[in-house]
Amino acid sequence: MFAREELLRVGYVPDRDRIIGRDDEIRAVGKALGPAVRGGPPRNLLLYGKTGTGKSLVSKHMAREAGGRASDNGVDLIYQYVDCSNDDTETRAARELALGVRDTLDPDLSIPRKGIGAAEYFRHVWDLLDDHEVRSLIVILDEIDKLDGDDDILMTLSRAEESGKTDSYVGIIAISNKIQYRESIGERVDSSLQDREFVFHPYDATQLRQILENRRDAFQPDVLSADVIPKVAALAAREHGDARKAIDILRYAGAIAEESDSTQVLEQHIDHAMERAEADRFAELISGSTPHVKYILVALASLTIRRDEEEFAKQDIYSTYKQVCANEGSDPISWDRVSRLLKEQSFLGITESRHTGGGYEKGSYRVHSLNRDPEIVLKALDSRSDL
Repeated sequence: MFAREELLRVGYVPDRDRIIGRDDEIRAVGKALGPAVRGGPPRNLLLYGKTGTGKSLVSKHMAREAGGRASDNGVDLIYQYVDCSNDDTETRAARELALGVRDTLDPDLSIPRKGIGAAEYFRHVWDLLDDHEVRSLIVILDEIDKLDGDDDILMTLSRAEESGKTDSYVGIIAISNKIQYRESIGERVDSSLQDREFVFHPYDATQLRQILENRRDAFQPDVLSADVIPKVAALAAREHGDARKAIDILRYAGAIAEESDSTQVLEQHIDHAMERAEADRFAELISGSTPHVKYILVALASLTIRRDEEEFAKQDIYSTYKQVCANEGSDPISWDRVSRLLKEQSFLGITESRHTGGGYEKGSYRVHSLNRDPEIVLKALDSRSDL
């Protein structure tokens, strides 16, 4: 089925002619990086928008372009990308940055992965930049709202040259899925950043169709039936406007067609692809969760399917959760601890909770519901609903 499957992979940074509907955004990032291409200080940027709107793609593409153009001008400019959803503490993010700069400038240098703190990792970064006379470093901090200690790392990076840590200029592109992220930044960091903001809006159906058409050569010739790309684009535009999810669905449809020994990717493969893509995304989202978080989600999904209802009181969830624990051969944790875990899942957007208005002799109490299809949750957790 596939000729160049890498075109459909997360993290692939395409050439300019494959980037659709983001001309204004490309210009905004280009203006921020423009001074660095000529040997001056880059400007900082805060980019907002829902997932799959091209924030990471445009940032990485333009940083790569800036590096090439700077080289043409005799200017040494490098960039590093840090995914704060994975490296979610200041120390982890600093380690990823230090290792990335090391790999770019001096691959033989030994930097420990454990046993030192953020300050020591940053010292490695500053030493590398100065030893190799790098003029500018562009740091892309993706999903910075997931980073515990974001104020600290933003302060460190934005004041590195001013405070004499390095002779190199350091520019920041901070990316957040939350439009209100700016409000969470402390005043000292806000002043230090002196940034510009830009909002990325969801793609429409026409743009999504163009994006997918530009990835058609990921497949062998004539493998995609005529209705596949229009349907994927229409579904993605209607549900989320997320190009990343649309590309994922197309890739999964190809894989499902291949598994079924079909000679073409057909419309019938798309529905299965959507389910598989959603289950895999959810599994990735909770991959680092504790077993008891997963048991609670299985309990909530099972209740949703069995009772054909959406909202449940904690007492019902706890009772079913204990059954899940028994099936798994695990001792249940306390009522209070389950309450805290439910609050955490609500904060992460996996579940929702609200206070009911109460009723006669009931009073107000909190109910919980899933933000995902319960079948998808159970499939992702490889569990059953017959509890």
